[in-house]
Amino acid sequence: MIKKVIHHKAENFSDYFALACTKFLRFFADTFFAGRYGHRAVILETVAGVPGMVGGTLQHLKSLRRIENDRGWIKILLDEAENERMHLMTFIEIAKPNSFERFLIILAQGIFYNLFFLLYLVSPKTAHRLVGYFEEEAVFSYTEYLQGVLEGKYENIPAPKIAIDYWHLKKDARLSDVIKAVRKDEMNHRDVNHYFSNQLI
Repeated sequence: MIKKVIHHKAENFSDYFALACTKFLRFFADTFFAGRYGHRAVILETVAGVPGMVGGTLQHLKSLRRIENDRGWIKILLDEAENERMHLMTFIEIAKPNSFERFLIILAQGIFYNLFFLLYLVSPKTAHRLVGYFEEEAVFSYTEYLQGVLEGKYENIPAPKIAIDYWHLKKDARLSDVIKAVRKDEMNHRDVNHYFSNQLI
């Protein structure tokens, strides 16, 4: 059973490595985007869409090689990748990234895909823990973003149609409703990846 986890306390080298990587990337995001949450979401979601696809692919190949059941992991991970992709598609509509930011999307995805692929080959446990920590930070960031919208710091614009259709939101839904839906998704990804990591040796 997957338990809800607010923060997984680091217990071993694998956990500390994953946490250190997460904090480093958090520092980079805070420094580069400095409160520009819409644009921050665009860059981070293109990275967030990678782990599920990598994990799903490698779990699929493992299942084929060993001729054994995958325990439902493949579908969960591929669904996660699709969900994160929809986050990206939504925030592209909201933030309208410029040419430089679109270049960063390509660069970030290219670098992260290869690094995460290698990490998953070496230690799936660490890879899932890393994603769990990423999602903890995502929940924190979206909470900050939501607070800023509710306080009037950021305009609570109408939700884009892609978000209304995907999350089945009301037709008059606003940005705050989108952020709540995305944050709920991230909470689920956080708990699932920490659970997967705990199941691995």
